[in-house]
Formats: sequence, structure tokens, C-alpha cells
Amino acid sequence: MKDKDIESLNEIVSSGVNNVYTGASILIGKNQDILYKNTFGTKDEKERLTEEDIFDLASVTKVVGTATAVMRLIDEKQIKLEDKIGKFIEVSSPKSEVTIFELLTHTSGMQAYSNLWEEYRGEELLKYIINIQPQENAYKCYEYSCLNFITLMKIVEEVTQKNFKEYVEDIFKKIGMANTCFNPKNKDKAVSTSIREGKRLKGVVEDELAYSLGGVSGNAGLFSNASDLRIFIISLLNGEIVSKDTLDLFITTLVKRGENTTHIAWMAPPVAGCQYSLDSTGFGHNGFTGTSIWIRKDGLFSIFLTNSVYYDRFLKKPELNVIRNKINNIIFRKDH
Repeated sequence: MKDKDIESLNEIVSSGVNNVYTGASILIGKNQDILYKNTFGTKDEKERLTEEDIFDLASVTKVVGTATAVMRLIDEKQIKLEDKIGKFIEVSSPKSEVTIFELLTHTSGMQAYSNLWEEYRGEELLKYIINIQPQENAYKCYEYSCLNFITLMKIVEEVTQKNFKEYVEDIFKKIGMANTCFNPKNKDKAVSTSIREGKRLKGVVEDELAYSLGGVSGNAGLFSNASDLRIFIISLLNGEIVSKDTLDLFITTLVKRGENTTHIAWMAPPVAGCQYSLDSTGFGHNGFTGTSIWIRKDGLFSIFLTNSVYYDRFLKKPELNVIRNKINNIIFRKDH
């Protein structure tokens, strides 16, 4: 990368330290090459952030964890996109008729979220979530829903007969992602997020449903760092995790519903934080905690991890997206 671009990136990311997030980690790469990487600020306004420290990925879990597991099972011919939920899970109609494809593309008609975590925990909570029915008159429309990916987690467990955490983490271990996991044991390495019940979260998942499900969920829960996510992206593009045919199907399919366009599981630009730099041939995902990964088909990618929920869970989103856009505008310029 040009010195001028590196200078601009340092300035842009630094501008958010101690007001949008306490710390940020950024890594830009093209295939195997690292073009730029840096860390800024602290984990918690005190302790300096390092490259080894891990961030709560929030919804980036949906693509790194859940979609990867589903793609694996498609490769192994254990499931098909057109399979219906009822084939794997006992649930009443109309939800039993919803397909894997509709769950992955947020066209199932499921509501965006649920407050059932206020009343239930663990397996009981999962049972209630699985039994939530699609909204009336919303069927086949686009509504981004965490419940879709919690349902996918349950399907993965039923098909593999393995705990979701075990199945997904095994994929990571095999490609050398040593710092990526649910419920990290070494919480000292974790970057702090928001406050729950008067206590600052550190190494504990920020998402309420994932937390109430025991820290392991299909919608959120993974912790990781930029170095591991680089391994993930390179391995994914090289066909080492899933076949290139399956990946191509997921990242080239475009599903349009009204003003919304999505790939299968992966977001398709323009979306918040990646509004001007990539067209819909790019793919990636944002996370609620302030995380994001974006990939161009030629192998150029950006990983930007922050803890923007530290200062406020919602109010920092517009400022974060301005920073994200500025970063991606530099990285995905036509001459790169």
C-alpha cells in the first residue's frame, strides 16, 4: 500500500479511539499478502491492545461459524438448500415448511429478534426460539433475523450429532485458527464490551440471546482476532474449508427483496459501513459490537475489529459507519 494510504488509515482509525471505541485492530490483505496491519488504543481504557487480543465478533459469527458449518454439510451432501426445517427438527407448520435457503437469506418471515432471553435459559430457551413461527404476511420478504441462524445451529447439531461449539471449533483448529472460539477460557485476552447488570463484559458474549443460550449460538458468540480471521478468509478463498463451487454459490447468488439485496448468508454491498467502495460482487458481514470483514472476489480483503459498544450499545453506530466507510473507500479503490 502507498505511504499516503497507510497514513490516512492510521488517522481514520485513531480518530475513533476513546470516543467511538477504546481499541481497534485492522488488517488489510490480498490473498496471502498482508498489505497493512495495526492495533490502536486499549482493551478497556487501561490495558494496551495487542495483535493477540480477541474481540467479540457478534454477527460476524453468522458467516465465520454458522454459514461455514452449513456449507460444509452441503459439500458432504448431508443437507441441501431446498431442504425444509421439518426434515431435521420437530416443529409445527408453517415453520416446518421454511427452507435452509430461506433461513440463510433472511427470507423466512421470522421476526428480527426475541426477548425470550428475559424469561428462559439454555435448552429451554432454544426450544422456545425454535418454535417461534414466521410472521403473518411477511413470508418470503427480507427481514434480517438472528432467529434464522439460531435455527440453523440446531439443524447443524441434529445433522452432525455434535455440539455446535465442538463442530465449528474443530473446523477452525484444522486450519490453524488457534484464537477463535466460543466462551474463551482466557478472558484476559478479550477486549471489553458493554455493561450488563452493572458489570463490564470481558470475554462474555454481548448478545443477549447468545449469552442466555450459554455463550454458544448460531447468531453470535465467537471471539477472534484479525490474524485468525485472515487465516479464515485465505483458507475459504483457497477451497480449504469448503469447496470452491459451494462458496461460489453462496457469494455469487443475489437475492433481491424490495430494496434489500443479499448473498446466501453473506451480506452484499452496499450496506452500512461498506456503502460506496464495493458493488454487490463483494461480500462480507458486520457485527453489532463493531466488527466487520469485507472481501473482494480477487482476494483483496479488510478486517476491522472494534468494541464500539463499550461507550454505548447504539449511539456510536453512525460514527462507526463513517469510519468503516472511509477505511473501505481507501482499501477497495479501483487502483488497488
